[in-house]
Amino acid sequence: MDEFGPRLPLALAIAIGVALLALLLGAGINASAVVAVGAVAAVLVAGLHPPERGTSESPDTARQHVVAATQAAIDAVDEPILVIARGHVEAANPAALSLLGQHVVGGDVRLAIRHPAAAERLLGTRDDREPVGLVGLGARDQSWEMRVRPLADDRRLVHLVDRTGNRATEKMRVDFVANASHELRTPLASLLGFIETLRDEAGEDPAVRERFLKVMNDEARRMQRLIDDLISLSRIEAEKYRPPDQAVDLSAMVPAVQGELAATNPTRGADIVLSVAPDVTVIGDRAQLSQLLHNVMGNAMKYGRAGTPVEISLTARDTMAALVVRDHGEGVAIEHLPRLTERFYRVDSGRSRALGGTGLGLAIVKHIVERHRGRLDIGSVVGDGTTVSVLLPLHGVIKA
Repeated sequence: MDEFGPRLPLALAIAIGVALLALLLGAGINASAVVAVGAVAAVLVAGLHPPERGTSESPDTARQHVVAATQAAIDAVDEPILVIARGHVEAANPAALSLLGQHVVGGDVRLAIRHPAAAERLLGTRDDREPVGLVGLGARDQSWEMRVRPLADDRRLVHLVDRTGNRATEKMRVDFVANASHELRTPLASLLGFIETLRDEAGEDPAVRERFLKVMNDEARRMQRLIDDLISLSRIEAEKYRPPDQAVDLSAMVPAVQGELAATNPTRGADIVLSVAPDVTVIGDRAQLSQLLHNVMGNAMKYGRAGTPVEISLTARDTMAALVVRDHGEGVAIEHLPRLTERFYRVDSGRSRALGGTGLGLAIVKHIVERHRGRLDIGSVVGDGTTVSVLLPLHGVIKA
């Protein structure tokens, strides 16, 4: 026992350090993997203190060394870590205690991690390296990945990795694909239906044929707008981490866009009231900024009441260019405001589609503003209209 006593803490400590590295590197090289290096160092420091020559170490002292080395190792990791022995929690780091509760140490591991998918793995003896997904652990909408590795002396190391962000991203992707499919399927079904009708007797009547062709043209253009917006959104997201580098004169671009919008809708174009300061230049992507202006100014024209002004101002505020677009329409209730930039979110789906909206306009605006390191703010008063404010860094100003 004199020889075995000092070796047990070191052997278990090294096993814990190696298991930590395997777990963290298996979950992906990230900040936690870097922390694991510190964990192993802590383990070795805790373990490499054998007793002086000629002395013996009691079992209780050896046990204390094991506990200290174990705790030092797992405390160095910022994700939940448990050490279990014979179905009970022997040690837990602060992250695990915060997630599962301060009472879990010493208790049954099945009560610490109350999840059906975890019980079999936690009590099993085989070295199964596949992670286990745990949804609802900690909070209903949280998602965790549990990894288990064997240690010396029949102990096991349990590592919990927070995958909530990944799950939310995947849900957003699924919802986006479902919404895009629905938006494309609706006009496509209409087109196919009218084509079938024209093939029958209705195609012989010139008036009916003309009416059907107009509807088909409108539906085809609706699909084209949606596809164009989907492509734009995809391109903007792909470039979001590449800062734009062109000098763009917004003072010249705003009147140019107003002229283009007025040409397509002369009645509402006449309601636009411009107040543009000279020489307001930003660093940006010319095509994307033009799209931003078309979306924001076009929305104000569509959703403002006919005959009411669409007020557009452009000024320089310290280091930022400030674009403010205000309409005098029905406005938006406050509970809808946080979701207006979500893809395919509509306050009134029927009205939006009738006006030619794709449900992606403000989502595109948000992503353009983010890429340009700017700020977007939307305010509205029911019955009085909506105000959209965009701040963009001026040319010559470096914004992190």
